[in-house]
Amino acid sequence: MTGSSETGGATGTQDKDYNLIWYVEACLSNALRLETYIKDAEREKDTEVADLFRKAQADSRKGAELGKKLLRARLDGG
Repeated sequence: MTGSSETGGATGTQDKDYNLIWYVEACLSNALRLETYIKDAEREKDTEVADLFRKAQADSRKGAELGKKLLRARLDGG
């Protein structure tokens, strides 16, 4: 993006909504990626690393849910 000049003209979506959409996608993508990392750690029987990745995955899922809730409220006009 070109800094502070974009306000939805290029995308058709206001920056604040676009940013929320991006955030939710990034959280979900991270949760999905961490699933692979968890399996890798489990395969190596490294429970410490697997547990760390599970916690990070839970945080990513929580972030996605919070972002979806806020986005839903904003798009519904609330």
